[in-house]
Amino acid sequence: MRTTLPRTLLVLGAALMSLGAAPSPVPLPAGMADTGGGSQLITAVAAGAGSTTGTLTWWDRRGGRWVEAGSAPARFGAKGLVEGERRRQGTNTTPTGLYRLPYAFGIEPAPAGTSYRYARVTERSWWCQDDDSRAYNRWVEGLPRDCRPAEAEHLVAYRRQYAYGLVIGFNYDRPVRGRGAGIFLHVDGAGATAGCVSVPADAMRAVLAWADPARRPHIAVGTRGGPTAITRH
Repeated sequence: MRTTLPRTLLVLGAALMSLGAAPSPVPLPAGMADTGGGSQLITAVAAGAGSTTGTLTWWDRRGGRWVEAGSAPARFGAKGLVEGERRRQGTNTTPTGLYRLPYAFGIEPAPAGTSYRYARVTERSWWCQDDDSRAYNRWVEGLPRDCRPAEAEHLVAYRRQYAYGLVIGFNYDRPVRGRGAGIFLHVDGAGATAGCVSVPADAMRAVLAWADPARRPHIAVGTRGGPTAITRH
């Protein structure tokens, strides 16, 4: 025989189920001190300062809240991560902090949908890392006389890693000599990086097709907790 529960019991049961339901997770950018002021953001998060792997996630701000647009496994420096202002050149560490993304580049043509300014790598393209050069931490076409080849990256030599990339604005606007140069978001190589953030090629193409300079995207690099926590940015 079918029985009907009293309405009060039904209401009580619904209330108990509501209390037991897991709360919706708070998007990572919502807990950050600063996201750059735009409506797009990339986060690169490692478990700890000694980690060489983690997760890259790209986010859109819609209707007043952050929504995940995509994610991919990421790699960091072979010596882990360090606060950007304390970083030293040649330490194989990835600088943590919040940075703008000046422009994109690559050996391959820009992926379909790319709206960022995209610089094609040529045989004459170098990134100068020479502390004594006027071109320190800059792309140059043809190596200047004051930039030693041993202190520069010949970009075309890294056909896999620099197939696609985004310049990370670490130590870029007003370069501090000895702090570091040539920090990019680029395609994975065989292992950890020399200080950049790297992701699989399909993820790099997806990021370039998604990123819109009019929406002022930034990248935040950090750890889950501690002094280099991404939420401190």
